[in-house]
Amino acid sequence: MRKNILSLSIAAALAVPALAMAQTAAPAAAPAPSPFTGNAGLFSQYIFRGLTQTGGKSAIQGGGDYAHASGLYAGTWLSNVSWIEDAGAARNSSLEWDFYGGYKNSFGGGDFGYDVGLLQYYYPGLRTPGATTANTREVYGALNWKWISAKLSYSLTEKTFGVDHSKGSWYFDLTATYPMTDSLSLVAHYGIQKYKGEGFVCNPAGASNGTCASYKDWKLGASYALPQSWTVGGYVTGTRMNGTQKTFYTSAGRELGATALTAFVQKTF
Repeated sequence: MRKNILSLSIAAALAVPALAMAQTAAPAAAPAPSPFTGNAGLFSQYIFRGLTQTGGKSAIQGGGDYAHASGLYAGTWLSNVSWIEDAGAARNSSLEWDFYGGYKNSFGGGDFGYDVGLLQYYYPGLRTPGATTANTREVYGALNWKWISAKLSYSLTEKTFGVDHSKGSWYFDLTATYPMTDSLSLVAHYGIQKYKGEGFVCNPAGASNGTCASYKDWKLGASYALPQSWTVGGYVTGTRMNGTQKTFYTSAGRELGATALTAFVQKTF
């Protein structure tokens, strides 16, 4: 009997610490977020730098990104377009396919950030003989503070979006995305597109030094976050152009930079 009591006492003494450890053990760590993200959306039209890329018609867009813990990232993005075919510059050219990569990080306690990278705009299709390619490569740099960002993109190609001898053209983007609530955000944007080069459509003789293609654009809008990573929203866009610039950006009888309303629904995953 003593032996049994002693055995039970020893077993109880060993079991109590084990039980205590089980009760105080930390919960299992949450899985680390995936470095891969994606997005897909339906837009009533595709607006890029104030100009409609789809002739006012709807666009399906989507892409994917990889972000490394070091700050390095890479990604790709696609959308249907019509402006190249509308201009008669190519056939079977209804796709914009972008490739990009860069490095971004934050400083100042996380309120400030910067982003530098390289972006290739690729438009597959059969080019019309004598037409200029729209394929464009840009290097960019951006600074941001909380909900305000400033970004400068600089063209490395001689034919920037189809404008001849336009290497060194640049685009400045100032954007504010202000969170009104956890779900509702307001956005305001102002941009300056400055072309160097001939502006061949406005002046075939080649004396316009990019004036015909240069312009300014703006955007005002809002977005609302829904459950399951869905977002809906809309925005109004427009441009500031003189008569010659409006002629340059008129295709198939449509002013590409006219004031327009765009609505969208988007999913991130």
